[in-house]
Parts: sequence; C-alpha cells; structure tokens
Amino acid sequence: PFMFVLYIVAYLDRVNVGFAALQMNAELQFSNVVFGLGSGIFFIGYFLFEIPSNLILHRIGARIWIARIMITWGVIASAMMFVTGPKSFYALRFLLGLAEAGFFPGMILYLTYWFPRKYLARNVALFMTATALAGVVGGPVSGALLEMHGMLGLSGWQWLFLLEGIPAVLLGVAVFFYLPERPEKSAWLPQDEKDWLRERLDLEHQDKANEKEQGLLPTLGSVRVWVLCLIYFTLVVSMYGIAMWMPLMLKNITGFSNLLVGVVSIFPYLAAAAFMVIIGISSDRTGERRLHLAGSLMLAALGYLFSVLTGSTVWSVACLIIAAAGIWAALGPFWAFAGSFLSGTAAAGGFALINSIGNLGGFTGPYLMGFLRDSTGSYTTGMVSLGFIILAGSIMAWFLKFSRTDR
Repeated sequence: PFMFVLYIVAYLDRVNVGFAALQMNAELQFSNVVFGLGSGIFFIGYFLFEIPSNLILHRIGARIWIARIMITWGVIASAMMFVTGPKSFYALRFLLGLAEAGFFPGMILYLTYWFPRKYLARNVALFMTATALAGVVGGPVSGALLEMHGMLGLSGWQWLFLLEGIPAVLLGVAVFFYLPERPEKSAWLPQDEKDWLRERLDLEHQDKANEKEQGLLPTLGSVRVWVLCLIYFTLVVSMYGIAMWMPLMLKNITGFSNLLVGVVSIFPYLAAAAFMVIIGISSDRTGERRLHLAGSLMLAALGYLFSVLTGSTVWSVACLIIAAAGIWAALGPFWAFAGSFLSGTAAAGGFALINSIGNLGGFTGPYLMGFLRDSTGSYTTGMVSLGFIILAGSIMAWFLKFSRTDR
C-alpha cells in the first residue's frame, strides 16, 4: 500500500500537465505542437538517466535512492508553476524526467525482491493500478485546483503544479525512514515467514541464473529483451498519447467545465484499474502471459480505432474507456514476464532498458497527437494512429514465444 501511494503521486506529477493545459495553453499561448513537445520531452530526460539510476538503486538500496528521486522530482514538479513560455516549459519538463528516472523500474525491481514468480503478475498489477487510480483521484482534484484561479495573484494551473508537487517531497522523506530494503529487514514479517520467502526466492534466483540473459551485457544484447522494448514502446505511445491529451479531448467532446472534465475523466481510469487486477489475477492463475498481453493490447487498439466511427459523445467516451482498460490491463502480465527470467544486475539493467526505450513512446505519443491535431484540426487522425501503433504491439506479443514455460 505504501508503494501504491508513492506511485499515485509519481504518475499524477507526470501527467497533471494535461489538466494544467486547460488554462495554461491559452494563457501562455502554447500551440498544440508546443504542448505536445513539452509534455513528451519529460521522457527524453527520463530515458537518458534511466539505466544509471536503476543500477545505482540496485547498488545502494531502494530506501535511499527512491527517497532522493521523490524529493528532487517533487521540488521540480512544484517549480513548474514558474513556466513563462515554451523554453522554460521544455526545460522544467526535461529536468522533471531526469529527476524521476529510475523510479518505476526501481519499484518493479523492488517487487521482485519480495514476491515469488507465482505471485508477481497480480502484485505488479495491484501496484500499477496506482497509475489508473491517480487519474481517478487526480482528475477531480486537478479540476478543483484550477478553480483557484486568481487566488493570491496566481493562475489555477500554477496552484495545480505547486500543490501537487508537495506530497512527493513529504513522501520522499517518509521513504527514507520507513521503506525496508528486503523481506529479512522488515519489522512486520514473522521470522518463519522471512525464512520461507528467502528460501523460495533463492531457489528462483538459481533457476534464473540458467537463463542466457543474466549479466548486464548479455541482457543489453538479448533479442528477447529488445522485443519486449518494442512492445512496451507501442504500449507507452498509446498510454501517454491518451493520458496527456484526455482532458483536452474530453473538453472538446463534451464542452464541460474544467471541474466536470476532471469528473468525467474518472471513468476510463476506473475501468483501467478493474481490468488490471482481473487480468493480473488470471495471468497468475493460469501461468500464461503471452495471450493475456496480446489480448489486452488488441482490446486497446479496438478502443482507439472504433472511437472515430461516430461523433456521439457517449460513444467517444466509451471507446476511451475501452482503450484505457486494454492498455493498463497489459501491464501486469508484461512486467511479470520480464521478472520471470531476469534477476540481480540483469534485472536492474533489463527493467531499466525496457522502461527507458519504451518510455520514448511517452515522448512520441503526446508529440504525435499535438502535431496531428494542429495539422488536421481534429483528434481523429491521432486516435487512429495510436490504434494502429498498439495493434502492432499486440501482433508482436502474439507471435513472441517468451520462454520454455510461457505459452
């Protein structure tokens, strides 16, 4: 639960720029291309420092490094209130990416220290429902903060950045004092359970040692790891293409106030959270990863592609719900598979490589949507493009034979 709260704050500070755009773009005269580039440039900084950050975490421990990550990103997230034009927007988003680099793959690596393979998909899914529930919490909260426009001479979007960055700093301090490095160092697990868990994890570590990807250099050259990078890239392109632009799309579709847009944005994220848990449990129960992953990505592709078939508001929102459910449902089986054959330094480097290459999609998706929006005057071409991109990810997952044990 503590990690869950940390990730809610991380994801909210990453995507709240989408809600800020409801006021900021007009006030600072940002075009769709400027906003899309600034939203996505976060992931360039994230990409550059991802692997070094995760290797440092593996070496010095999660408690110290996660605390450092959270405190620095919280300070920069609040400093976003000082944006005055495109250059400062790009610079602060880039620095935010540098600061947050390593947080997510570090958390996935940390989960492999605690959960045997049999239980990994459901627990990764439960942890990652934070990204969906961040939308449930963040939508109404961000909409309400925008209503503070003019208070103490600040715009609503400035209040949003200032107040949503502070929790990361406070929780970063809490991490330093609370987060146990490994099960054997926890104060709340009985000794017999610590012994059982340590024995189980040691046996799995020995099995993983027989995989050819073990070791940092073999991992970075593994075809299997690079195919996972490509699949994750398609997933993240579509995820952040929708996450960064959803408030603006909903505003365009519904014509609602900023507060009501925040409320409506709850529904895609609620569906995403529910499907994540359902698919994660099913994948663990059957031991099957490939079809759960490919099927979830296919569902997302259908949501994107069907969204352009009609101008109905209800239908458009329903398709956003379907797309979000499919995207987020894929995350549990995806990361559980990666954790099933990588451990130690290979896991630290492999998770970081997959996440860093994949998260270049976080740059591509928002920028592509902004470019196509300015070029065509609508979101239709962007939605279709995201649909075909994630369809390619589904096809790759479908034909990928993961390992001897995965069907």
